Amino acid sequence: MRRTVLALSAVLGVGALATAAFAQQPQLPPPDDWHATGRYLPEYTKDGDLILPKNFHEWVYVGSPLTPNFLNPPQANFPEFHNVYIEPGSYDIYKKTGVFPEGTIFVKELQLMQPATNPDGSSTAPSGKGFFPGAFNGADVTVKDTERYKASDGWGYFNFNHHEPKAATAKVRSVEECGYCHIASAKRDDVWTQFYALLDQVPLPPGQSGSKKMPPSENPSIKK
Repeated sequence: MRRTVLALSAVLGVGALATAAFAQQPQLPPPDDWHATGRYLPEYTKDGDLILPKNFHEWVYVGSPLTPNFLNPPQANFPEFHNVYIEPGSYDIYKKTGVFPEGTIFVKELQLMQPATNPDGSSTAPSGKGFFPGAFNGADVTVKDTERYKASDGWGYFNFNHHEPKAATAKVRSVEECGYCHIASAKRDDVWTQFYALLDQVPLPPGQSGSKKMPPSENPSIKK
């Protein structure tokens, strides 16, 4: 009987230790909503310059438009691939509300094409002729803050070099440099959703239709 009691005590003791050890392990949220548990928000220097967002390659990828030189002679304004990423927490809110929340960050990383080997500007790969990505070539970043960037319709635009290495920080650009094109032609809240199916397929908020922009007073992401 004594031997049985000792054996049972040992089993219970091991179980208690295992339970304690398990309790000390970090409990991760379900995989489907891990990115909604927190947001990476814009970081600024003491002088107000934007810091290049960290780990943006791990964010939600939305698309890569391309406007090569040979289709826009003699020189395209942006001849590179535009690899666009949105901060995951902001994307999660956008999916649920149809509105880009305050603090939304987009990173557009520029990536050169492989050198042309054909007269039409394309190159040839085992898969056939086409346009293939090459070296990285700088980045642009857009931040939504309707108070901070009133002059450019609520979005701030930043150039972290159009070459490598990327700058560590950047100053906000004037509306004439960047914002005016977004304001005039982007489909939804100054964002080129018409070029990114992942964003464009999200339903508009109730009461909106087409490309009508939502005034700040009606935006549920803005704290009243």
